Amino acid sequence: MTRLAFASLVVGALVLTTGLVTAAPVPASAATGTTATVTKSTVRTAPTTTVYAGGLYVQKDSEAARAADALTRQGKTKDAAAARTIAGRSVAIWLGSWYTDAQLLKVLQFNLAEAEKAGTTPVFVTYDIPNRDCDGYSGGGAASSTAYLAWNQRIADALKGHKAVVIVEPDALAHLSSCPTLAAGREGTIKKAVTAFTNAGVPSYIDAGNSNWVPADVMAKRLVAAGVGIARGFATNVSNYYPIANEVAYAEKVSTAVGGARYVVDVSRNGQGWKGTWCNAPGAGLGVDPHRTKGTSRLDAQLWIKTPGASDGPCNGGPAAGTWFPSYATALVANRP
Repeated sequence: MTRLAFASLVVGALVLTTGLVTAAPVPASAATGTTATVTKSTVRTAPTTTVYAGGLYVQKDSEAARAADALTRQGKTKDAAAARTIAGRSVAIWLGSWYTDAQLLKVLQFNLAEAEKAGTTPVFVTYDIPNRDCDGYSGGGAASSTAYLAWNQRIADALKGHKAVVIVEPDALAHLSSCPTLAAGREGTIKKAVTAFTNAGVPSYIDAGNSNWVPADVMAKRLVAAGVGIARGFATNVSNYYPIANEVAYAEKVSTAVGGARYVVDVSRNGQGWKGTWCNAPGAGLGVDPHRTKGTSRLDAQLWIKTPGASDGPCNGGPAAGTWFPSYATALVANRP
């Protein structure tokens, strides 16, 4: 069962990187008067105020911002306003092989520099695991584990010394239930990926599906094999709609089973709860604005990991996965609590 959409089509990626051609490498010392705020030894223990230092980064040239500009030019003022509402919030930046290596580096450098000017922390998503999405709407990924780990290392190297958080491979572990042939090597590949981030002092969260997909005890075993003990923790509800209470209850079970790991929850589209389908669910609404927590529980943050307004795929009237879906974005804004 397909769960996710591409964060951006190749066309959108090229539009973004066109403006980044002159972006220069960002030295670690450029980070708002400080160097790395998290180290290899504190990835798991640092408080949320350190992991998300300065709050969450709002990307100026996000997919939603570009959609708002295009819709304004087309005279579609209502849809443009909805896109602009989404663009005003912090949304995770997805990374995959729709970028060339050079484009990938420029995207990372540009957004790190912008975040550091603002004194905030960007959230990135890696989405390039081989055989991604169980051959669903967002199928694809790296050609091999070797290629994937080299790609992942480039990201870790670029983020080293900067404030940043990474969500690792949405759906990759949960899909092992429906595509068991992918199991061989996948957990080990993810473990090597999160090890690279931890060695770079970058907090990472391994995706753990959601409260209505894989039983907590099963997911806990997969997370342990995938290196959750090395990562900051895990993420739930990515691109889905389940209420925060459901996700926290599920995540607490998983966390207890893996030794108390911390976690984040995607609340980008869960404002109206589960609406009966994962794919461009009718009646869905935006969730609460993304924010870090006070760190008094194992829940680190409620994030917008999925880009609200980007289609899940050709279902319920939607365009191809990752394409901006104007009427759906407008409905998400209208239906927010």
